[in-house]
Amino acid sequence: MASVYIPAQWRDLTGGVAEVTVEGDSLGRIVAALDARFPGISARFSDQGAIASGLAVSIDGAITARGMLAPVQPHSEIHFLPAIGGG
Repeated sequence: MASVYIPAQWRDLTGGVAEVTVEGDSLGRIVAALDARFPGISARFSDQGAIASGLAVSIDGAITARGMLAPVQPHSEIHFLPAIGGG
């Protein structure tokens, strides 16, 4: 199962859990599995079937440009990286 790291600002939806393992062979299926476990979390990760704006996703250390179709291996590490504002 893939390891998914939850950003600190979204852990309110996971009860404080920072890392979970879920099954899925694509990013879309990973997000669906997360939403089944933590209802409502997919709204933070996706927007109308695409990766939410202001969010990057790293799969095994590489930022994906394939969106929800990005392939995920059984032992992949997935990091959701929200944009950081500053000025």
